Parts: sequence; C-alpha cells; structure tokens
Amino acid sequence: MTLTANWSYPTAIRFGAGRISEIAEACAAAGITKPLLVTDKGLADLPITQNTLELLTTAGLGRAMFSNVDPNPTEKNAEEGVRMFRDGGHDGVVAFGGGSGLDLGKVIAFMAGQTRPLWDFEDIGDWWTRADAEAIAPIVAVPTTAGTGSEVGRASVITNSDTHEKKIIFHPKILPSVVICDPELTVGMPPAITAGTGMDAFAHCLEAYCSPHYHPMSQGMALEGMRLVKDNLLTAYEDGTNLTARAHMMSAAAMGATAFQKGLGAIHALSHPIGAVHHTHHGTTNAVVMQQVLMFNRPKVRKHLARAANYLSISGGFDGFHRFVGDLNTKLNIPNNLTELGVKDPNIDALVASALQDPSVGGNPVKMTVKNTTDLLEACL
Repeated sequence: MTLTANWSYPTAIRFGAGRISEIAEACAAAGITKPLLVTDKGLADLPITQNTLELLTTAGLGRAMFSNVDPNPTEKNAEEGVRMFRDGGHDGVVAFGGGSGLDLGKVIAFMAGQTRPLWDFEDIGDWWTRADAEAIAPIVAVPTTAGTGSEVGRASVITNSDTHEKKIIFHPKILPSVVICDPELTVGMPPAITAGTGMDAFAHCLEAYCSPHYHPMSQGMALEGMRLVKDNLLTAYEDGTNLTARAHMMSAAAMGATAFQKGLGAIHALSHPIGAVHHTHHGTTNAVVMQQVLMFNRPKVRKHLARAANYLSISGGFDGFHRFVGDLNTKLNIPNNLTELGVKDPNIDALVASALQDPSVGGNPVKMTVKNTTDLLEACL
C-alpha cells in the first residue's frame, strides 16, 4: 500500500515514501537558499542524513550541518548552533531528526536574529511577543521518528542546563514552513526508539482527548490518532521495514502534536522534569507513567475513555482501555516503572515542584496538587 499526499494545515506537508528527494524544492518553497541542516549526534553520520546533505549540495544549496545536539537539547546547544548559523551566513534551517533535532533546529532559526536571551521567550503569557518576528529564519522540518510531532508544532522543549528544568519556547513563526514526512527515513529506527516515540504520539493523542478544554477538531484528530497507533505501532515495532505501518505512525505523530493544542496533562507534567533530571527517553517515560496517570484521572475520564474504547474496538470501557495500555507496553518491552527505567534516588519534592510548574498541568482533568502529585509520582516508581 502506497501512502502519498500533499497537505496544508497550516504547514505544507509533503507526505510519502521517497519524498526526501524533494528537499531542495522544499527549501525553495520556504525561501531558503543557504540552509543549515540541524540534527543530533546519532544521526549525523547515518546514510539518511548524508544523502540529504548530498541532495542539498547537488542542488547548489551548500553542505552545512550542525549536530552537537544532546538528547535533551539545552540552551548551550542552541547558542553554539546560532553561532554557526550566523558565521555561515545561513538564511534558513533544515531541522532533521527526532524531537531533539527538530526542537533545536527550530530554536536556532528563531534565535539567530534575536537580541534577547532564550529564556525571555518561554511559553508564559505573551512573552512570545518580545521576539522580533521578522528576524525569524524559515524552517523546513524532516522528521526521522514518528512520535514528537515537533514538525507541526509552534514550540520547542529546551532543557535549562543550570536548573535541569525543561522549558517550552513558543512563537507562531517557528512552525515550519514545509515538512517532508517520508516513512522511509524511519525504517532504520531501532525497535526501542520505535516503541518510545510511538508511545509519545499515543500520549499526545490520549492527553489531548482527555483535556477538559474545548476544541472539537483536536478532539476528533486525537481519537483517530489513537486508532492509528493502536493498529500500527506494534507492526512497526516488530517489522521496521513495513512502510505502511511506518507511514501511519508518521501521520499519528503529526496528528497528536496538532491535537494537543487542546492541552496535555499529568503524563507530560511528570515526564518533562524526570527527563530533564534523569535523562530518560521522553516517549518511553510517557509510556511508563501512563497507566498510573489513567488511574489518577479515572474519576474525570472514565466515561470519556469508555467512548474512546468503543471507537477503538477495545472491550471493557475504561478498564479495558487501561488494560490495553498495559498490554501494549508489555509487548513493546517498556519498563514497568520509573525505577526500571533508571530513575534512581529521585528528589521527589523537586520533581513534584517542577511538575506543578509545567504548562501541561493546566490540561489535566484532575487538578494537580503537591499531595496528589507526590502520591502519583511515588506510585510510578
């Protein structure tokens, strides 16, 4: 089955196997003549990255790459990348990779023309209006995983290297102008990364669906995104060469990130500080805490998730949905708890304090407090 499409909502998305060949056209459409390709250390030398650089070189767009990107990218990574962008006279960014490469690439394009420090643009109130919008460089995004959905997002998650807190940097103009979603680029993902990123996409859809805020379009997208993950993640995990499953997972990732305009919740509120302090994989952390968060939110979402379970052909209402998540985690070899994930001797008070400051808190169906969030975190250990 071949899945190919051109979408525009509001980003222009070129979707389908082999469409990385259109990278030069995508740059032209975005108005980029001298791109800086931003990716992470693990992808830098892989054939998919080198092939993309070769396509850019052949098209006369140069061959420049910045890859000093940590798994949880920091402001120090951003500062180094901005220096390379400015020194090289670049006029746009090709953000290439999973969440780390995409998020940092977007921030480099954003900060290259700014004079204020990065943290002045944290997603608080109207702080984004402090930016010089005209100085933001255009972005072409090329996801190589199917999870974060950062390719269709107006924000980036950056870790403060001093406080070990994850901060969200937001501006409408860091939404990439053009996205290439080519499932062939995800074929080489190791099974564990396929699982973790896939459960990140599921978490985005689940939390958006459960958020109490009003956004019917996001609601529908979240529900269908969960179905795509349910029907395709295990296949992609067990057979990484299955392009149909890979393509559906790329769709689910973009759908989840679009849907969570409606809100996120406790899954992400916990996952962000845990990842920042203990350097765990974000999507895998989401998966580990998901069942406990479902039980935490049960009083508010039981009927809601029973309707979702019916749509997803999961029997047993809320309890059946909860069992489905546990069974899927087991099949994907997700750790049973945070201790198994590698969270050792956590400072629970500090993690709870950070969780309660996370922007995701506002979308959780049950109000999060110091007491109930502490109980929730301890249940996840």
